[in-house]
Order: sequence, then structure tokens, then C-alpha cells
Amino acid sequence: MNCPYNLANNRQVRMLADLSLVGCYNMSSMSELERGRVLLASAKVNLRNMAFYGLTEFQRKTQYLFESTFGLHFIRAFTQINSTRAASVGISEKVRWRIEGLNALDMELYEYAKELFLRRYQFNRQRQHQEERIRRRQERQRMHRTYLGQLWRLGGGGDIEEEEEVKVPEEVATTEDYSSQVVRW
Repeated sequence: MNCPYNLANNRQVRMLADLSLVGCYNMSSMSELERGRVLLASAKVNLRNMAFYGLTEFQRKTQYLFESTFGLHFIRAFTQINSTRAASVGISEKVRWRIEGLNALDMELYEYAKELFLRRYQFNRQRQHQEERIRRRQERQRMHRTYLGQLWRLGGGGDIEEEEEVKVPEEVATTEDYSSQVVRW
């Protein structure tokens, strides 16, 4: 923690950001505060533009998003394990605050990533439910048309060469457009 060149500090921000925006590792091109602001903004943009990413503490939701994003399905559900060896290491509050201070950019990026992840999850679930409702409605309408066609045939429409398809007025869904509220990735 005492090494000013420790590359472990704010590693996730550096890994996701475009370092060319701050002169790579040239620390003299701008102030540390400005450099951090630029790197964090860049990391957030790059994270938002990723088609997929997951969070360890949300294994099932990560699996769901992966499967819905790429149209692939895992054989088994992911297992959520919430304990790690690192969690069992005891540190004082003072040391924890120091670590958090040295990694403030990563902590802000994590909060942003978590919020974006949960919004993506919610958006995908809403879209899936809407698609299921539409599919069920279309199936009901198809069954209704089939039933009406059978009634028509049984009721004496026999000499008509080609039966007209019975038109059932389509229901108009009055749902709010949630996609306008979701940050596009």
C-alpha cells in the first residue's frame, strides 16, 4: 500500500479504460485527479459498450444474461458461492479504509457496473416476459381462428372453393416502452 507505483490499485479501471487518453503510464501529462476522472469515464463507456459481462455475486443472473445475449444455454445452472478465502482474512478498519481509498476508482466503477448489470438483467427479463405474452396471445388467436374456421365448415360454408381466413382484431398492448429507459449497450 505504501508503493506509489503499485499497479494493483484501481486495476479494473486501468484494464477497461483507454490508456492512450491519459498518455499511457506517463504520469506527468495531467494531474492525478484529472487522470483518474478521464480513466474512470473511459472505463464506464467501454463497460457500457460490452455486449456482456458478469458479476461474481450474481452467478444465476450472469448465466441468464449470457444465455439471453448469445442464445446459448448451459447444461447446468451456475452455483452461487458467497464465501472466499479473501473474506476470511481479518484486517482492521483503518487498513480497509486505506485500501478503499487507494481503489476509489475501482469502487466507483464497480457500483456503476453493478447498477448497469441489474438494469440489463431487468430489461432482458421484461423483454422475455413481453415476448412470452405476445407468443401466448398469438397462439390463442391462432386457436380461435382455427375454431371459427371449423365452425364455418360445419355450419354450411361447403361450396366455397377457398375459405377466407377469419380476421380477429389484434389486441393493442398498452405497455410503456422500457427500452427508452435502459442505457443501450
